[in-house]
Amino acid sequence: MPSQLTYPGVYIEEVASGVRTIVGVSTSVTAFVGRAPRGPVDRPIVVTNFGEYERTFGGLWKLSRLGFSVRDFFLNGGGTAVIVRVVNDAASDADDPASSSVDLALDAGADLLTLQAVDVGLWGDGLRVRIDHDTRPEDPALGDEPDTLFNLTVRDGATGVIEAHRNVVLTPADHPRLLSRVLDNESDLVRTAGTVPDSSRPKVHTGTPAAGKTIWDDITPTPGDPSQEASQRLAGGDDGDDLVAADVKGSLGAKSGMYALEDADIFNLLVIPPYLGVSPDGPGGEVEADVVTEAATYAEARRAFYVIDAPPTWDSVGDAKSGLASLGTVSANAAVYFPRLRQTNPLRDNQLETFGASGAVAGVLARTDATRGVWKAPAGLEATLNGVPELSVPLSDGEIGQLNPLGINSLRAFAGAGRVVWGARTLKGADSLANEWKYIPVRRTALFIEESLFRGTQWVVFEPNDEPLWAQIRLNVGTFMNDLFRQGAFQGSTPRDAYFVKCDKETTTPSDIDRGIVNIHVGFAPLKPAEFVVIRLQQIAGASAV
Repeated sequence: MPSQLTYPGVYIEEVASGVRTIVGVSTSVTAFVGRAPRGPVDRPIVVTNFGEYERTFGGLWKLSRLGFSVRDFFLNGGGTAVIVRVVNDAASDADDPASSSVDLALDAGADLLTLQAVDVGLWGDGLRVRIDHDTRPEDPALGDEPDTLFNLTVRDGATGVIEAHRNVVLTPADHPRLLSRVLDNESDLVRTAGTVPDSSRPKVHTGTPAAGKTIWDDITPTPGDPSQEASQRLAGGDDGDDLVAADVKGSLGAKSGMYALEDADIFNLLVIPPYLGVSPDGPGGEVEADVVTEAATYAEARRAFYVIDAPPTWDSVGDAKSGLASLGTVSANAAVYFPRLRQTNPLRDNQLETFGASGAVAGVLARTDATRGVWKAPAGLEATLNGVPELSVPLSDGEIGQLNPLGINSLRAFAGAGRVVWGARTLKGADSLANEWKYIPVRRTALFIEESLFRGTQWVVFEPNDEPLWAQIRLNVGTFMNDLFRQGAFQGSTPRDAYFVKCDKETTTPSDIDRGIVNIHVGFAPLKPAEFVVIRLQQIAGASAV
């Protein structure tokens, strides 16, 4: 409505256009769930390169395949990963994961200040702390009490990172530099634990390192007085036992295990690296069928796609054919890749070992999305597997011909191209099923459109449900679909052949309006990969000259 017309003259009004741009979501944010030597537990953490993963989660580890899988993802073109670290938290187990800690003596009294590593794991035993009293002058105007200021310095022996927390106090509780608050807000390494004393400050560390040593090296302490050391080491960390299915599945209510991803804004691909049977003595690892089942169900709920490793028992084509039924899912939002990869292990003198392919394949999917689009099949001579010198089972054309009709995607070697992905079917892709979601690019394109429209039409909620609203919906959704058509995402030479958007009195009846429902009907003609290229060669008999 115009402003109140009170004076003769010209009034200017701005009329809303009704244009609300729908932006396509990312298609290759990949979630990884597994065991790591350090890092936050049951929290989704975004990393954009392997160096960032190493700093946060500790890099490659003999007790887990997670680091190797993330490495392969980035090596093969992945751009964004969401990492969920899980641990074995069986309450009745004496080897539960624990955080390293240290008790610091105070200047006065028998109380102790306990500092604890921020996350569980043996990594915390590499932390050292140092107390000194070289602080600023105490100022009552700032809330300082006599002999309360001190400096805390923490060093991470694994990364060399040093944190300096200066001019902190244990008392009074309302001091702006109260230690517990400072560590909560500023430290990535330690926290206070237990009851924090409020009557004194920690003793200064007075030890002098020997020649050639630093304050962070071990020196011989004075018996019974750790403050005579140059610094003190945290101890008591424990990585816990190997993972079991319950740890990986976690709980939706507690947002633990894979359900920690509830706190992630979006992920499009899900990878659970093999965890069962991994040991420091050699290769191994599998994912239990019930975990595969639950992961596939969760992927469907989040409009994501689950990349599954072939079980380690699949040592031949026959094993793959017979083992498919016990894989754990036949979801259209999942695909399995066979065989496994043979790669060098830097933790074992670069010896070749067998690894799951899911991380590398997820990287190929991300790379294909970035270069060609989610509607392009992530397979073919372009879909090379970087950093993969061998495959665990060489496959011939005939053997691939047995696997492909069952919906098992093959990895194979090509002279000149190396190891490549040579299959693009979902687990609904068996010829016998004749399912509409047979192909990975078709399914992932649909998921991409669904997620984009879900996010891009939130503004519709609570709008007046009538033709003006429907016209805006048709305009905005139609523009989004037309942009995809122009990028080559659909079949057809014209928009009419490629897609449609309906939102009118036919899709939304008076009964729907009474119930507060607006129905938007969107259809598209997907591109399907050319799996079989048939070349007909004919010899033409030479015609005799007349």
